Order: sequence, then structure tokens, then C-alpha cells
Amino acid sequence: MSKRNSNVLKIVCALALVTGIAWYWPSAARAGKFVFGQDLPAGNGVELARDKCMTCHEADLIAAQRLSKQGWTREVEKMMRWGAKATDAEKAILIDYFSAHFGQRKASAAVVMSSLERGKQIFDAKCLLCHEADLVVAQRLARPGWTREVDKMVRWGAKVSDVEKEPLVDYLLQNYGPRSVETKK
Repeated sequence: MSKRNSNVLKIVCALALVTGIAWYWPSAARAGKFVFGQDLPAGNGVELARDKCMTCHEADLIAAQRLSKQGWTREVEKMMRWGAKATDAEKAILIDYFSAHFGQRKASAAVVMSSLERGKQIFDAKCLLCHEADLVVAQRLARPGWTREVDKMVRWGAKVSDVEKEPLVDYLLQNYGPRSVETKK
């Protein structure tokens, strides 16, 4: 069998599986045959959301979105374009429900730390474990260089997580970026 035919066969099998799940899932979910990781919170629109949305999605996928009202409007309209059946009145109820229960989180000003402050914490705690700041000061790299350098240090064993990389690179660029070129007069 050729590679192309093999790929076509894989796609056809995947589509058959998805189609089978799409036909089986709604009736199985309503019959209680699946145990969901979480349920949607009570409120005006919860039954509509269960009926219209949880036939394809589990609650955790919906809860993870955290969109503004405008974002939920786009999301619900997209799902309707993709085949979800809802009237305009149901659409409005769904948008209001999702916005109320899964809207954007408001961060407390006291808890929010700037990227540069967080980057300094990461630098002090994780970079200075192995070398002194003078090694960093001497490099004077641009953003792509600092990104490559952080990735290299992680490969070499630095315990910098993916979420810590960006604030660390921001800090390094701000404090140890390329020197400004002085123009001669």
C-alpha cells in the first residue's frame, strides 16, 4: 500500500471514529453512561448548555475558556457555524450563561506581579544558582539570543518551567540587552 493510500485510510478511519462518537455520545451522556470530570454550575442556561454543548464537549473544556462576553459570542456563533443547533434566543441565553460563569478572571492588583519583577525572581532563584551575574552581563543579547540562551540552559539542567521562560527573557532583555549604539557627531 502506498504512503498516500495509507494516510487516506488513516483519515477515513479517524473520521469514522469521530462520526461514531458524535452519534453515540449525546444519547450516552443523557443516559448517564459517562461520568464527567465536572459538571456545569447551576444557573439560567445550564440545561440548555448541557443539551446543546455537552453533546460534543465535557464541562472542563467549557470551563477552561474564560472568555469575555464578546469572546463567548464569537465562540457560540462559531459552534453554530460548525453545526450546533440553537435559536437566536437560545444563543443569547448561552452567551449570558457562559459569560456569567466562565468570564475572564479579574486579577487582584496586590497579587499581580509585573513580568519584569517575576523575571528577576526567576533569575535570582534559578540562574544565579550555577553562575554569577557577570557572565550574564557580558552577553548583551537581543530577544532571540536570550530565548536561545534560556532554552540552552534548560537543556543543560536549569529548572525553568515553560511559564517562567517569557518573564525571564523579558527581564534579561530589559537589564542585559544589547548596548545602545552611540552615534558619532
